[in-house]
Amino acid sequence: MLTLHGACIALCETGILIRGPSGAGKSSLALLLAAAADGAFVADDRVVCTVREGRLVACPHPSLAGRVEIRGQGILPVAELGIPFRPEVVLDLAVDLVETAPRLPEPPEAAALLGLTLPRLVLDRGVRAAGLAPLLIRAALRKHRP
Repeated sequence: MLTLHGACIALCETGILIRGPSGAGKSSLALLLAAAADGAFVADDRVVCTVREGRLVACPHPSLAGRVEIRGQGILPVAELGIPFRPEVVLDLAVDLVETAPRLPEPPEAAALLGLTLPRLVLDRGVRAAGLAPLLIRAALRKHRP
């Protein structure tokens, strides 16, 4: 078992782990994605990862299940925001939020967690500020879907 600082959501049956430094916008991006018609919120702040049947499974820390921290608003139940909650999801993609990235980067290395790897997407602040993160995440999911 591994507890990570991050956020996690599900799009249909696909789990997405969002990592990054404090203030990078992990919770905001998670809420934006989870609010989509095919989305659900899994975890915020502390994501608990385990291996089950050779797959990475993510769930919220029990003390934070179904809740999200929104800067300036406090810790709120996701149900109050009209967003469905899901207690766990199999992870299929890791998204790392960074300050800057090269203009024309090489494909990122896979994310390694608990001896397993996940496809990885790196999004810098400029891409996120332009509102392109959801499009790029969905494109990465299509690319890496078996």
